[in-house]
Amino acid sequence: MTMTLQERLSTLHQLAAHLTGPEDEFLTALQKRTLFNNAWFTLENQQASVKAIAEEFLSEEKLNNWLNGYKIIPIAGEGFVPQPGPNGEGSKTVGLVLAGNIPLVGFHDILCVYVAGHKAQIKLSSKDEYVLPYLIKLLAQSDERATGYFDIVDNLGGYDAVIATGSNNSARYFETYFAKVPHIIRKNRNAVAVLSGEETEEQMRALGNDVFQYFGLGCRNVSKLYVPEGYDFDPLLHVFHEWKNLQNHTKWKNNFDYNYALTTLNKESFHLTGPLMVLEAEAIPSRIGTLHFEYYPDVAALVTKLEEQRDEIQLVVTFPDFLNVDLPVFSYGQAQQPALADYADGVDTLAFLLGLLA
Repeated sequence: MTMTLQERLSTLHQLAAHLTGPEDEFLTALQKRTLFNNAWFTLENQQASVKAIAEEFLSEEKLNNWLNGYKIIPIAGEGFVPQPGPNGEGSKTVGLVLAGNIPLVGFHDILCVYVAGHKAQIKLSSKDEYVLPYLIKLLAQSDERATGYFDIVDNLGGYDAVIATGSNNSARYFETYFAKVPHIIRKNRNAVAVLSGEETEEQMRALGNDVFQYFGLGCRNVSKLYVPEGYDFDPLLHVFHEWKNLQNHTKWKNNFDYNYALTTLNKESFHLTGPLMVLEAEAIPSRIGTLHFEYYPDVAALVTKLEEQRDEIQLVVTFPDFLNVDLPVFSYGQAQQPALADYADGVDTLAFLLGLLA
């Protein structure tokens, strides 16, 4: 049984209402089970992910504005005949290999496949295998036909296209394994921040959220700072000390202690604040409990460097209009608040999926 696009959107709106309504005790129980299985996924972080999905991805207004750009729903006079449904005429089966670095990180891919009218064949991450299936069941409670649009599997098979997210090593394997079908393969990326030295305390605190939220494990977390020559780190370190409670988290502390010992033995210099070492380094990715930085001589030279490293950078956090750079730019504190059109690695997932219908 198939659903029109408007019917599928209706189930998404009802899911948003459920997630923003009274507490769902079963959802909370699943989040506690997830925490037991994966200590990085605290209840606070899982709840933040659910809240972001409900407010940014499932809002009726935001969904309509997003889809208007593709002219696939009958808004503003743009007519569209919805696809017949999963595996009907033009419909495909799309394999999804989901990451497990932060809670519910694969939801956007699932949403895109559902909106496009394809069937999602989902391989969950073992780090986050309880909540996503429940969200899919909630969609089916609104309309039982939604069940046919999702299939959770241990191994992909019989797919027409694939979207896979993993490390740089796994990406090489994915590129070979999925070479014969249309695919999107995502590798490691990180966010960087460009500071001017004129940041207010409030902006530095917002930057702290970009660094520390989800323990810095997301591809949108800031892992490196670019600072002007002669930059005074003391005010920033003072603000970052507010996250000292991270040292009470066993996994964070174990990583911090290991990296502190390693850095000390290597006689590397670093700035230290409560939960974090700030080290000068060329690399963009940084280990847990560390944050890299690099001095820049002038903005023009930095823009050139950032654009040369675009394949490693998910986004740039800085003052609005401070940089004229051909990369996604977000204000301080906004890195972990992507909108529907803020696609991972800059690849338009929905356009890719709609192209399968051609």
